[in-house]
Amino acid sequence: MEHPLQIYNTLSRKKETFVPLHEPFVGMYVCGPTVYGDAHLGHARPAITFDILFRYLKHIGYKVRYVRNITDVGHLEHDADSGEDKIAKKARLEQLEPMEVAQYYINRYHHAMEALNVLPPSIEPLASGHIIEQIELVKQILAQGYAYESQGSVYFDVEKYNKEHRYGILSGRNIEEMLNTTRALDGQEEKRNPIDFALWKCAQPEHIMRWPSPWSDGFPGWHCECTAMGRKYLGEQFDIHGGGMDLIFPHHECEIAQAVASEGHEMVHYWMHNNMITINGQKMGKSLGNFITLEEFFAGSNPLLTQAYSPMTIRFFILQAHYRSTVDFSNDALQAAEKGLARLLDAYASLAKLKASESSSVDIKGLRAKCFEAMNDDLNTPIVISHLFDATRLINSIKDGKDTISEADLNELREVFHLFIFDLLGLKDEARSGEENGSIEAFSKAMDLLLAIRQQAKANKDWATSDKIRNELTALGFTIKDTKEGTEWKL
Repeated sequence: MEHPLQIYNTLSRKKETFVPLHEPFVGMYVCGPTVYGDAHLGHARPAITFDILFRYLKHIGYKVRYVRNITDVGHLEHDADSGEDKIAKKARLEQLEPMEVAQYYINRYHHAMEALNVLPPSIEPLASGHIIEQIELVKQILAQGYAYESQGSVYFDVEKYNKEHRYGILSGRNIEEMLNTTRALDGQEEKRNPIDFALWKCAQPEHIMRWPSPWSDGFPGWHCECTAMGRKYLGEQFDIHGGGMDLIFPHHECEIAQAVASEGHEMVHYWMHNNMITINGQKMGKSLGNFITLEEFFAGSNPLLTQAYSPMTIRFFILQAHYRSTVDFSNDALQAAEKGLARLLDAYASLAKLKASESSSVDIKGLRAKCFEAMNDDLNTPIVISHLFDATRLINSIKDGKDTISEADLNELREVFHLFIFDLLGLKDEARSGEENGSIEAFSKAMDLLLAIRQQAKANKDWATSDKIRNELTALGFTIKDTKEGTEWKL
C-alpha cells in the first residue's frame, strides 16, 4: 500500500509517515472516559478526533481494530495515588452500587457519542472486567524487579527503572525535576519515593470496590488498565495510542514504563494527543468544575450558554480547529460554527438542484486532491473545511447564474462534498435527514406543495395569496427564496 498519511508522533515530537506494523491491519487504542459524571465538551474532542482517524484509516484501505476503554475502577481523586475512587465516591454519596453509577453514565456517554455521530469502537473493554489481566501485569513487573510490595500495595520503582531506561521519554520530564517538585501527600509514606506510582492498591475497610490478589484485597492502579487491555486486544506491540494531551503525564508515561518493564520493549509506535478545550483560557474539566456537559449544550440549559447548540454544530466547532491546537469555548465561536455548517450544507443541497451546462466556467478539478492532501497532513480538518468553503462560493455563483458547470464537474463536486462532509468529517444534515417514520419527508413534500400553490398564485397575478403564504411561512421561521430555478425554503 501507499503510505501518504503523516501523523504527529508525540514520542518523536515530529510528523512521521504512518506505516502499520502488520499491513493492512491497524491496531488503535484510545483512552475513554472515567464514568462518574456526564460527558462534557472536553470528552467530545478526543472522541471526535479519533473518530476522524478511524474513518480515514478505513477509507484509505486499512482494516482497523479500534479499542476505546471505559474506566470504571481505580481512578482516584488525585493522580498521586491518594483519595477516594471517583466512582465509589459518587456511589457512596448517592447510595448506589458503584456499577450502578458506572452503567448509568456509560449509557449516557453512548447516547452523547451517538448524537455526535461518533462511530462505536471495535472493542470497548471495562477496567473492572480485566482485573485478572492487570494482576498478571503487576506480577510480571515484580518478577523483572521494577516494583515492590508495601503494606499490601504494589508500587512501580521509578528510580530503578530510570537507571536502565528513561522515565519521562514521552513528556520530556526528568526525575530530578520531579523529585524537586513533587510534594508529599497523605498515604505516600508507604512509597520508597514520592514519584513511584501504584500498580495495586490495598483497599481500606470502607472501600467498596475490591478484588482478591496475591498482595491484598484491593484494586489496580489507574495506569494498569490500558497497558493490560491494549496488550490483550492489540498485542505486545501495536500502531497507535491516542488520548487527550492532559494524559501524557502521568498516565501515558506510566503506560510506557509498565510495558517496557514487563516486556522489555515499548508497546506503542505512534502516540497521538489532541489538545484541550479551554474556557476563559483554563482547561475545561470535571475536577475544575468549569465544564459544560454535552446534554447542556444540546438543550441550552447551562447559564454560560446563550442558546442550544445541535450535536453537529458542536462537531463542526471542534473540527474547525486542528486537533493539536487549543479550542477556547465561546458562544460567538459556536454561533459562527452554526452559520458556517448551515452554509456548507446548503451548498451541498443546492448541488442536487443545479442544472449542468455544456462546459464549466469554474475550475474544480483540484478540489479532491487538495482535500486529501490536507487529511494526509496530520488530519488537517480546518484546511479541508476551507477548501469546501472555497467550493461553496463557486456553487453559489453557479446557482446565481454567474457561472456554469459541466455534467462531469457537477458529479465530481457532488461526490467530493459527500465524501468529505459526511463520510470523513462525519457530519450529518440534521435539518434534512429523514426519520424512520418518514415524517421529515412528508413535511418536505407538504412544503413543496404549498410553495407550488404560491407559484401558481404568482402566475395568476394573485399577489395577495402569494404574499400571504410567504409572510405566514416567514412568521413561522421559514426562509423563502425565489430563484431562477424555482422557490427554495429553509427552516
